[in-house]
Amino acid sequence: MRAELNQGLIDFLKTSPTPFHATRSLAQRLEAAGYQRFDERDSWRSEGGGRFYITRNDSSIIAVKLGKRPLAESGIRMVGAHTDSPCLRVKPHPELHKNGFWQLGVEVYGGALLAPWFDRDLSLAGRVTYRAAGKVESQLIDFQRPIAVIPNLAIHLNRDANQGWPINAQTELPPLLAQLAAGERREFRDLLAEQLSREHGISADAVLDFELSFYDTQGAAVTGLEGDFLSGARLDNLLSCYAGLQALLGSKNEESCVLVCSDHEEVGSSSACGADGPMLEQVLRRLLPAGDAFVRTIQRSLLVSADNAHGLHPNYADKHDCNHGPLLNGGPVIKTNSNQRYATNSETAGFFRHLCLTEEVPVQSFVTRSDLGCGSTIGPITASHLGIRTVDIGLPTFAMHSIRELAGSHDLAHLVKVLTAFFGCAELV
Repeated sequence: MRAELNQGLIDFLKTSPTPFHATRSLAQRLEAAGYQRFDERDSWRSEGGGRFYITRNDSSIIAVKLGKRPLAESGIRMVGAHTDSPCLRVKPHPELHKNGFWQLGVEVYGGALLAPWFDRDLSLAGRVTYRAAGKVESQLIDFQRPIAVIPNLAIHLNRDANQGWPINAQTELPPLLAQLAAGERREFRDLLAEQLSREHGISADAVLDFELSFYDTQGAAVTGLEGDFLSGARLDNLLSCYAGLQALLGSKNEESCVLVCSDHEEVGSSSACGADGPMLEQVLRRLLPAGDAFVRTIQRSLLVSADNAHGLHPNYADKHDCNHGPLLNGGPVIKTNSNQRYATNSETAGFFRHLCLTEEVPVQSFVTRSDLGCGSTIGPITASHLGIRTVDIGLPTFAMHSIRELAGSHDLAHLVKVLTAFFGCAELV
């Protein structure tokens, strides 16, 4: 099962270079399992035992499995994750022609580690909006092959590179796409029109706009002498999205469950489709009658906010509290912060720990050092919007927010097992 899950994650990462593609991949897997796509603009008819999903902005998705018991009596088992990862986004007018090279201006999305982006074989993917036959349409594209690179400056010309190097995102990150003949200029929208034709057979009158990200073409892989590690891009947080999906599809009990994978977590979640927006609450209110049923349901529900945790790095062990250093392949991590950067409390942590013990899944704890700042997740945001009890958990990871991250190859199976048990749990705390 472990090898099968790891290969499934590797395949999922390959088809998910952007939040748009991740959402499409999740939707395809849900439909293959019998889930029906609902449109938010239509009236819904949902009944006990129903299976459906909705998407918003093509980059966020909510999947719902309705049980037989009334929601106000049974509550809802929710797992939340996010589809976005730090990356380099192409600017609206990106063309740069300098010294015979064609480059694209980029904007840093989220808190990215920038140095690992140099000297990588990069491709480009995302959503393009265009006009064809008088109609405005949108389509996902993915060049798939390496089309760009950000070359490092040689050590001979940058003697201080190994002493700490502040990277200028404006001047040092534009990727090289091509070398041009003297006086030649290229238009980026023409390249996108060519890709639409090549990939989808679309003849666009005009490319109107786009949301495109560079990504590393090197695929994810199980690595290490004994295969102990899983290395790849966007593990934060597509690993949790994939684990949540596998748990939802693998849950056999007839309890009401929700999987929410939302965009824009890396930039604060404040958007129409982010966790700090109205998407989840609007979906839940459409499932429940007016009046006190909504509050009763929420107070009987529980959210597992699944987002990667900082594993104890052997070269930087002093960055962790000595009693709270999660180990790769040591199982899921319960994340706690007294200042509510995580939404975990003693009851929700205790319930998740109980599930792990029952399923014989190892479990760990993380608290950041008292002299370091603490990141946050969708957990506190969702808890404050809905008033839902929440536990923040995640799998330990190295190099978080790098172009390539590292997790334990045993941990995905641990997480899927306990989330499957959670989705099937008849009684919540």
